[in-house]
Amino acid sequence: MDNKFSIDICGIPMKNPVMVASGTFSFGEEYAKFYDINKLGAIVTKGLTLEPKTGNPPPRIYETPAGILNSIGLENPGVEAFITEEWPHLSKLSIPVIANIDGDTVEDYHKIAWRLSSLEGLAALEVNISCPNVEKGGMAFGQDPESAREVIKAVREATHLPVIAKLSPNVTSVQKIAEAAVSAGADAISLINTLLGMAIDINKKKPVFHRTFAGLSGPAVKPIALRMVWEVYKAVKVPIIGMGGITSWQDAVEFILAGASAVAVGTASFVDPLTPLHIIAGFKQYLADQGIKSIGELIGAAHPF
Repeated sequence: MDNKFSIDICGIPMKNPVMVASGTFSFGEEYAKFYDINKLGAIVTKGLTLEPKTGNPPPRIYETPAGILNSIGLENPGVEAFITEEWPHLSKLSIPVIANIDGDTVEDYHKIAWRLSSLEGLAALEVNISCPNVEKGGMAFGQDPESAREVIKAVREATHLPVIAKLSPNVTSVQKIAEAAVSAGADAISLINTLLGMAIDINKKKPVFHRTFAGLSGPAVKPIALRMVWEVYKAVKVPIIGMGGITSWQDAVEFILAGASAVAVGTASFVDPLTPLHIIAGFKQYLADQGIKSIGELIGAAHPF
C-alpha cells in the first residue's frame, strides 16, 4: 500500500481516496469488465431497501448540457437477494465494500442495518437519507435535523459497523443536518446526493419524468457540492466523503482541499468507465509534483487558519 496515498475513513483502511458513488456502480460486475476494480479505494453498492423495488417508470435518464437528470427510484433486488446473489462475489474483493441502505420508515433502516451487520467483511453502511426520487423516505428524512437524527440513531443501535450518513443538498442548512447525524452516532458524512431539477418535453408539453422532478448530477453541481463540503468540514469533526460532479483529478484535489478525506465518482463513470483510474493516476502525480508526504496534509488545507 502506498502510505502517501492511503487514508483511513472511520476505521476503513483505503489504499487510495477514490471511491465510486452509490447508484452509479450497481454491484460492480459491469465495471469489472473494463478494469480491475480492486484498484479503487472502495466501492459503494447500489441503494438497498428491505424489499425489492422495481423503480420508477421510464424515462429514467435525461441528458442536460452539463450532467444528467435521473429518476431511477431505487430499483434494487432487496436486502435478502443482495446477501444471497451479490455478496458472494463482492466479498471476494480486496477493497472495502460499503452498502448503501434506504428505507420507507425508520424501522426499515433499523432492520436492513441489523441484517447486513451479519455479513463478514462488509466495511460500513452508508445511510441514504437523501434520495429525491422515491415516494417515501429518502430525502424526506434528510431535510429535517430531527428526522435525520432519528434514522441515524436507529441504524447506530442496529449495527457495529461504521455508519456514514449521506446527505441531500436540497436543504437550507446542510451543516445542521450534518451536526444532527453526527450527534446521533454517524461516524462519517458523505455528500452530496443529487439536486432537484426537471425537464419538459416541448412536443408533449409536459414534464419528461413521471414524478416531474428528478435528480441532477454531473459537472453542473460541482461548485455547489464543493461549497457544501467546505461548510460541513467547518461544522463537524468526522471524515467527509465528497462527491458531486467530479470528473478529473483536479476536481478531486479541490474536494480534498475543501475538507473531504475521500472522494466518490458518479456520473463521470457513465461517460468514461475508467475515470476513477485516471483520477487516481493524476492525483498521485500531483502529490509527487507538490512534494506532499501524506494526503492528510491536504485535507481542509484551503481553509484559513
